[in-house]
Amino acid sequence: MAERPKDAAPRPRRKRDPDATREAILEAARAVLGQDGKEGLSVSQVAHRAGVNRTTAYQHFQTREQLIEATAGWVSDKLYSAVFGDPATAPNRPVGSVDLEAVAEHLADFAMENPELGRIWLFEVLSSQQPGNDTFFRQFESNLEQFARTEFAQPGMDPEVIAVLMLAGSFLWPVWARAHTRTDQERQEMARRFSREILRLSLHGTLRPAKYPRLEERLNKELEPRDTE
Repeated sequence: MAERPKDAAPRPRRKRDPDATREAILEAARAVLGQDGKEGLSVSQVAHRAGVNRTTAYQHFQTREQLIEATAGWVSDKLYSAVFGDPATAPNRPVGSVDLEAVAEHLADFAMENPELGRIWLFEVLSSQQPGNDTFFRQFESNLEQFARTEFAQPGMDPEVIAVLMLAGSFLWPVWARAHTRTDQERQEMARRFSREILRLSLHGTLRPAKYPRLEERLNKELEPRDTE
């Protein structure tokens, strides 16, 4: 092997990319949480999976709780985009123009596709002293509060209770669905069933049916017996 010339310039050090390292650690944490849940998570295990040494991992996240919190924030951002769309425009969208069917379906789909991470996010938000700090929950509850003040809502609805009921149901239903299905197609159908019943409960609980004739017509049509021939 040829010796390196004494007067040769030193090899440039590989540039460190803290943001890329942090994202690699978070990606590994999401994989561990999605597979093993919170009980199977440790910073050292995540570091090994991410391909970084433990010292580097601890520089970004000193505790497993910080990892879980950061992962919950990632879930919140993804959930926000899936349900509400572009974060730059969603807060300014009139509540009356929100497609309720799309919101219910997107929420059910996300919960079914991310069952473990979704439940971790839900627990983190519901057990937080300040759930309003979470991007998605803040927008979700705010929309319900605005909706409650419109002519589309039934008088006296409680936005906080409705928000918790809908989110808890959305992220617990996949537990039932995955225990009673075998294929992705069957799970998608279970997600459709859930979003349909959420809409039906809303139509006869928080919404004024007269304001949503198309939705009522669709749900009633789905209840009609089908020709089995």
